[in-house]
Amino acid sequence: MAKVPAAVVAAGGLVGGYGVARWTGKRQLGGVVLAAAGAAAGRQWQQQAGGRAAGALGAAYVAAFAGSHPLAKKVGAWPAVFGVAGAVALASWAVADRHA
Repeated sequence: MAKVPAAVVAAGGLVGGYGVARWTGKRQLGGVVLAAAGAAAGRQWQQQAGGRAAGALGAAYVAAFAGSHPLAKKVGAWPAVFGVAGAVALASWAVADRHA
């Protein structure tokens, strides 16, 4: 079975976490999705690129989540989420996935 690239897992966690929180009205449930995807992507980053890269990508994932909030005030919620998810996916691909 083919492995889902970490870039897809991370971007899916950001988009899915927001979607779940928005559609269910339960922010904590969205946080569970966000955290689970982040942990899964983190394991892949560790395996593919090592600990330092995984730490940097994990920090980028958390920064993207945090940064999407003020960005949403300027461009709207969904564009902000898709924008930061794309940025994290690109970083993941550049640092880890393209080498796998």
